[in-house]
Amino acid sequence: MINFILWQSLTKVWVSNRFYCLSYQFQLMKKIFSGSFFYAFFICINSFLFSDYIIAQAPYVSKVWVADNGDGTYKNPVLNADYSDPDVIRVGDDYYLVSSSFEDIPGLPILHSKDLVNWSIVGHALLRQTPFEHFSQVQHGNGVWAPTIRYHNDQFYIYYPDPDYGIYVITSKNVKGPWSEPILVEGGKGLIDPCPLWDDDGKVYLVHAYAGSRAGIKSILVIKQMNAAGTKTIGAGKIVFDGHDSDPTVEGPKLYKRNGYYYIVAPAGGVTTGWQLVLRSKNIYGPYERKVAMDQGNTNINGPHQGAWVTTQTGEDWFLHFQDKGAYGRVVHLNPMQWVNDWPVIGIDKEGDGKGSPVSIYRKPNVGKIYPLETPLESDEFNENELGLQWQWMANPKPTWLFMDPAKGMLRLFSDRIDSVANLWMAPNVLLQKFPAEEFMVTTKLSFTPNAKLQNEKAGLVIMGFSYADLSLKHMKDGIYVVRSVCKDADKGMKEQEVVVAKAPVGTVYFRVKVMKGAACYFSYSFDGTNFITTGDAFSAEVGRWIGAKFGIFCTRESQSNDSGFADYDWIRVEPVQ
Repeated sequence: MINFILWQSLTKVWVSNRFYCLSYQFQLMKKIFSGSFFYAFFICINSFLFSDYIIAQAPYVSKVWVADNGDGTYKNPVLNADYSDPDVIRVGDDYYLVSSSFEDIPGLPILHSKDLVNWSIVGHALLRQTPFEHFSQVQHGNGVWAPTIRYHNDQFYIYYPDPDYGIYVITSKNVKGPWSEPILVEGGKGLIDPCPLWDDDGKVYLVHAYAGSRAGIKSILVIKQMNAAGTKTIGAGKIVFDGHDSDPTVEGPKLYKRNGYYYIVAPAGGVTTGWQLVLRSKNIYGPYERKVAMDQGNTNINGPHQGAWVTTQTGEDWFLHFQDKGAYGRVVHLNPMQWVNDWPVIGIDKEGDGKGSPVSIYRKPNVGKIYPLETPLESDEFNENELGLQWQWMANPKPTWLFMDPAKGMLRLFSDRIDSVANLWMAPNVLLQKFPAEEFMVTTKLSFTPNAKLQNEKAGLVIMGFSYADLSLKHMKDGIYVVRSVCKDADKGMKEQEVVVAKAPVGTVYFRVKVMKGAACYFSYSFDGTNFITTGDAFSAEVGRWIGAKFGIFCTRESQSNDSGFADYDWIRVEPVQ
């Protein structure tokens, strides 16, 4: 009866202030009654009685990075996470951004914003990557490279390249999906970074670049005509720009038309040190004039380039692009843009030479309204029936890897066999998300139930990259142990170096990693959730193949049996370092 009165009281408080109290109420009830019939009943009755409020719950706001300063200004990066090769469009009052996802699934993340500063993840356009069998094995650095999103004739289009197979297009009437199956626009190796243009006369064009690793040539841009549906290229096309002399590694082109000019906006000079190039011509096939619209200048924002131009409903022009920050990935910056003599100037032109430099703090775009703070998801209480949109596998997943149990408020990972690969770097069943800031702390609570017939089953918390480190529970002959593993040069097939830290008195443990500036990672564990014991020296997080480091969870085994063990993750929380 006391428990029911407590629930009733909390519910009344929530109804009066539902946006704030919903998350708190679920966490408190989970803490008190997790795993009980009462908790399951609580979840069901709240979902039934207050489903309209749940849908309208307050936006997620990160505890470790918010770009909106709350005073009419913002700070860069607006997305302090690895959303590489961003492209953006506006449809009415809504802005949508897509980015590269390489081997990770679900792929092609779609983000939404009302003001270009506050963003949320609203879906993924690729739930599986084709060819399906090929991408059921880890393919680091392959898969989805720089995509483009467009809206034409009441339909969304995403063009994306796979450097080994060719250029694909997918479509949807709703940006949240469902999306069509990929259509191969043009097959071939090394065709990358496509962008379409529907011209005024009804013709459809495609610009793209070449990956030297597959095509045997790079630093050139080509334009090809497509059929009216935009699903097939017509003919071989024409090289419209050769960057070998002045703009090496020119790639990532975006194609626009304004005031009778065709514009190709493309990065050049390399990921970490490059600049933003703009080409223009009155003829789609050239010749094109050249101008640098933005470079690093005297700022500390290296290689500001590869992104997209967007115009607000009030007529302001803005440019989103990435900055490569090593282990933290390619984070997204927002810069003002203006037109001078039909040339774009991106950032602030302090020297008056028609070339801008990126801003660190600037006024927010004028979109006609003020919108609340919002950031992409990070923490997860695992109270929903679907996996949070922040999570990605390292390959096409099996349905047997994961079970969401909202009645108990947990995520269950079943172990899968990985003895055919050298280490966790090549294990597909690792569930990861992006680093969200330069400094942050990740804590998770998990219970491990190994298969009694199997030894060396493991479940834990990992920092993944070319080299990785993890803290795990491992089932050995005489019990379950806390184990710390480090694998240096995992991408080269090296083996883990494993140290047994302590015997686990129970099957439940709290794992934590603190990520400090410079991507130094400190692991610790606790059996009571209060007293944490640090293990080993700092681990320096490393990049992956074309991506930043990630953190995540896993459950693996080395041998085959007729059943698996499992790990129940109660929650995972991203907070400021304490």
